[in-house]
Amino acid sequence: MAKDAAISGFHKLMPEERLKLITEILNLSSDDVDALYKHGALSIEVADKLIENVIGNIEVPLGIATNFLINGKDYFIPMAIEEASVVAACSKAAKIARPSGGFTAYSTDPVMIGQIQVMDLPSPEESSIRILSQKQKLIALANEKSKTLREKNSGAIDIETRILHSRKKMLIVHLLVNVQDAMGANIVNTMCEFIAPEIERITGGRVNLRILSNLSIYRRAYATAKFRKDLVGGEAAVNSIMEAYEFAEADIFRAATHNKGVMNGIDAVLLATFNDWRAVEAGAHAFVSMGGYHSMTKYSVDNSGDIIGSIELPLAVGIVGGAASVSKKAMACRKILGVTSASELSSIIAAVGLAQNFSAIKALASEGIQKGHMKLHSRNIAISAGATPDEVGKLSTMLVESGDISPTNAKNLLEKLRKK
Repeated sequence: MAKDAAISGFHKLMPEERLKLITEILNLSSDDVDALYKHGALSIEVADKLIENVIGNIEVPLGIATNFLINGKDYFIPMAIEEASVVAACSKAAKIARPSGGFTAYSTDPVMIGQIQVMDLPSPEESSIRILSQKQKLIALANEKSKTLREKNSGAIDIETRILHSRKKMLIVHLLVNVQDAMGANIVNTMCEFIAPEIERITGGRVNLRILSNLSIYRRAYATAKFRKDLVGGEAAVNSIMEAYEFAEADIFRAATHNKGVMNGIDAVLLATFNDWRAVEAGAHAFVSMGGYHSMTKYSVDNSGDIIGSIELPLAVGIVGGAASVSKKAMACRKILGVTSASELSSIIAAVGLAQNFSAIKALASEGIQKGHMKLHSRNIAISAGATPDEVGKLSTMLVESGDISPTNAKNLLEKLRKK
């Protein structure tokens, strides 16, 4: 079956029917299917090796966002998240963008920053000059710690210095490392620790911290898309969406919630692929704080009255190493995505962040966020009220029709449903 992410009625299928369809389209193996559908794909034995004090696993729903066309290629996007409406919102925005060619996305080289803090220097300025004059020696020394990256002509590629003024004046040495398809934290930290004694010898100072920075400004991902005026509701809808965006640009209180919407989509893909969503969150928020906290997305209106959306964020992700190489579910999710590099994955994630944000502000600027969200959330309320799997659909419909999607009403309606 040809791969086409535009599937009509996918959300109406039962879970096993969705998985069967995805399996046929992507030719997943029986092992992939078992990892995705069966509980406990991450064994307690493996979990116990990943973190400390393990007592079990916790499950998060795993869904598929459809309709994504990115750089002319169809993608099914696995998303792990407990919040209702996020997967649906991403799919909806991707559907609106699709007739205009979908998303255009790209990523810069996967260059991470390692920081080495040098203290007790009579003149940080002079020490900075000494470090930069011996930069090639330090780069070569750092690259002794990774044969794999050396063989790929990657690894440490440059050194920068910064002088900070705090209680004590300090010299900060930045080691720039191309980490290829890894997230890169471990190798960057290893390299920083390895060259620290040589930096002390060169400067005569004392090295304190040696650690990766999650503000990976050299490892950025971009995505853009056109959302046609006729598909978003006309000129009035376009104007409302732009006003909502301008609110987020101008106000930090609104920007915090606006950007949380961006990260709803991004974090869900990161979790599905076992990437460090906390590191990406930290880097993304720090990035948009440079020069004053503002919206992670940008929107404008072209001459045709259509909306042009874009996003630019630091996105440090990996497809090899770490926990990503341990979880069978994460491996199956990467197979669904069909990614062959970390740069491709970060480009996809940027497109998802833009899609989620556009859907959110479109909903906010029209009927409000609660109408669609609470309709989907009604299923959670139905389950918490004690509805069985056979009752959830009926009770959810009753809640929506009543206009009162609350736990109390759910219990009352469930009682009536059972009496019938």
